[in-house]
Amino acid sequence: MMTRFPQGRTNRLTRPSIAVAAAVAVTAGVVAAAPDAKTTEPAPKLRLIAASTSVTLDSWKEDPGVYLDLGTYLTSENGAFELKVTRKSYKDPVTVSQVFRNGKKTTTKALPAEIVKDFSGLPDFAQIQLTDAAGKTVLKQTEAFCPNNASGRVRPDAPANSKYPQSCPINPFTLGSVWGVENGWASNTYAGYYSKPVQLAAGTYTAKIDVTKKYRDLFGIASKPQTVKVVVRERSWEEPAGAGRSAAATRQGHQGHGAHQGHEAHGQQAAPSHGAHAAHGAPARTEAPAARTTGAGATFNVGHGPYPPAPPALPWALKKDSLQRQSFAAATVGDRAGQTDGSRQAPAVQPNAKRPTGKATVPDVPKPDLRSLPAYGITVSEGYEEAPGRDYLAFSANVWNAGPAKLVVDGFRSPGKELMDAYQYFYDANGKQVGYTPTGTMEWDPRPGHEHWHFTDFASYRLLKADKKETVRSGKEAFCLANTDAVDYTVKNANWHPDNTDLSTACGQENSISVREVLDVGSGDTYTQDLPGQSFDITGLPNGTYYIQVLANPENRLKETNHKNNSALRKVVLGGKKGARTVKVPAHELVNAN
Repeated sequence: MMTRFPQGRTNRLTRPSIAVAAAVAVTAGVVAAAPDAKTTEPAPKLRLIAASTSVTLDSWKEDPGVYLDLGTYLTSENGAFELKVTRKSYKDPVTVSQVFRNGKKTTTKALPAEIVKDFSGLPDFAQIQLTDAAGKTVLKQTEAFCPNNASGRVRPDAPANSKYPQSCPINPFTLGSVWGVENGWASNTYAGYYSKPVQLAAGTYTAKIDVTKKYRDLFGIASKPQTVKVVVRERSWEEPAGAGRSAAATRQGHQGHGAHQGHEAHGQQAAPSHGAHAAHGAPARTEAPAARTTGAGATFNVGHGPYPPAPPALPWALKKDSLQRQSFAAATVGDRAGQTDGSRQAPAVQPNAKRPTGKATVPDVPKPDLRSLPAYGITVSEGYEEAPGRDYLAFSANVWNAGPAKLVVDGFRSPGKELMDAYQYFYDANGKQVGYTPTGTMEWDPRPGHEHWHFTDFASYRLLKADKKETVRSGKEAFCLANTDAVDYTVKNANWHPDNTDLSTACGQENSISVREVLDVGSGDTYTQDLPGQSFDITGLPNGTYYIQVLANPENRLKETNHKNNSALRKVVLGGKKGARTVKVPAHELVNAN
């Protein structure tokens, strides 16, 4: 399995979903206001709606279970519904406040501390009750709601594009996020990758969906439960071609359920392959049970960040007036102006037409600030048949950009040369390029799971002894830069819709003459533990306490605002015997994620 994870989360709804070419890049920051400011601004009017009075859901004989995408949405009128979610440090709890915008005026209102525990959404937001044909209740449950879920317009005069990010972060070391439902838009209440399938026999059911009372009281949502007829049908991989669709299409649809399982494995990854051997088998994440969209497949971000596709988008023509429905027919699922389904394949950014000429200068303008997150997804694996008898400590690592300027690096290849020459660019407040400096090289990595251009010396991974002196260094110090994780979208100049969010757009082909790699403000780039080179050989190391160090910009070749915050440490305790080594990962302050 080779995944590089969230949102995103996929994200991986994922590190981490990715914005499609039609999405407009928006640079946004929350205007400063007292966190406990009492607002007299008009609050958005929120309402629960159902896109349809009936849905048909599949349960597969080979992998029974039904995912309850019931087609319910939360709409926002009289202004956007916006929440700012953040924590000061990993020693502090996650807090949430509601943001009210009235022209240029912005105020915030602190919400109860217990509302959120992490950055994945509002827990226990929607309550669902399912009854069978005899009127017997067969299911009662609640689901979390990410306001950044797949969304769309509910009226044609609503803003053509939502300014809010797509998906809620799932990286355990996220620092800040912004959630929102745009004015005149609606977001799917289905939890998608965060939900688990339920066991339901084939048949007809009635679903009653409502917002739980604590959120109705908090946000002034009227109690108007939605009723949806649910038809559960049993399907099989081996279904004959004439039974509704081809057997191949049936199998492809079923693979989407494997995508859900891939997310469940996010926190408990199977033992990865070590650096020398690429990967065993295909990536676990395939299409979600929603309709397939461009960029939603698993191959785009092999080894990078959580980007499974979100549920299908809401058609923006849900008015009761039949004439309006005819005039504004429902759009098909797929990203375009005014509609986004969260698949988040952003457009590629193009390098300059020619390598820079003239004197290199580093002007006094805003620069990026590269920082590292503590390692996570930490596991021990054996060397398998490629390196029998060896033990490896594998991990996921993320380097992110706290801004206030994005990191832009172009690579240019001289005909016949194996390496590209790399240059870092600098921009003024108006976005005009005002300087550049040479900053090393880019190299082609042919290993399975990579197969793209890597910028050298971007980061370094080191295993330190208990006294924090180096004992092992990872051979991986070259990286393709992609905005795979929304680490902190509350920092100044954070871009809520970054370009280059997946490797198919960011890292070039073997025959590329030039590439541009970008790390935008607020975003980070995660490499997961199952990529080649993403591990330490611990075969000869004694048991005991160690620290995994993730070090950004180790040679200080890149120009930053601050070089003193580039290192992050994660404590691990090695145990066991050769061939059966173990690792214990203590909590990192308040973050308890291996």
